Amino acid sequence: MTDDQSHKPVPAVQNAMMIMRLLATTNRPMGATQIARETEMNVSSAFNILRTLAHEGLLSFDPITKTYRVGMGLMELAAPLLGANPSDLLRSTLNSVAQDHRVTIALWQITPQDRIVLIDRFAAPNIVQAVIARNTRLPVFAGAFGRSYAATLGLSKAATRKGFDTVRWQQEPDFDAYWQDVATAKAVGYGRDRGQLFRGLDIVATIARDGAGSPRLGMSSITIAAQHDDESLAGVGKALAEAAQLIERCLFVRPAGP
Repeated sequence: MTDDQSHKPVPAVQNAMMIMRLLATTNRPMGATQIARETEMNVSSAFNILRTLAHEGLLSFDPITKTYRVGMGLMELAAPLLGANPSDLLRSTLNSVAQDHRVTIALWQITPQDRIVLIDRFAAPNIVQAVIARNTRLPVFAGAFGRSYAATLGLSKAATRKGFDTVRWQQEPDFDAYWQDVATAKAVGYGRDRGQLFRGLDIVATIARDGAGSPRLGMSSITIAAQHDDESLAGVGKALAEAAQLIERCLFVRPAGP
């Protein structure tokens, strides 16, 4: 039984986190009444939580404008994460995806030379898996990753074709089909490759961008063909897309999209 199943969330803590996320997302001072309205919280409860968070230094209060904003106290809590290895920060999130969906997750670093480098792996226990060695390097347009990359950057068909031609495929797809896959990846948030980059492997991939919109990290699910059906792979893709959005917000401080 997981922690989520065995423990009931504490409402006051959930409300405090809701307030913190609101102020972090809007990044502007807000009054107690407005905060209560936007979080759909009782004004009295919101006010008490705000006073407590301000007292602990997690929020700062302006007595003139009667508004709150994120405080310097958060730096004290975040300091141990500054400069940390990305794998260590993402381990819990990606392990959860791997275990929930019974897959192996590869974490890739995107280089300025249009390559991806495998920096870590996260696997569910007791599954048959294909192993790709750490520090493996591939063209950024390869397989499911490439489809997601072209979709994330909104590349033209000509630019995508140029990247496509740099890849050595074991079972090369028709480029027009690849281009259609890019359009699908843009719509659903993840790319897929069914045994084309590597025969016998189903790969689903997504990408996390930094605050400027540049692709920084990629995550791919790598499974042996026929272990998962289309519906199951779609579930993996959705989970990876959600993980990418979390990484963008928390690691790269990228504002949430629509």
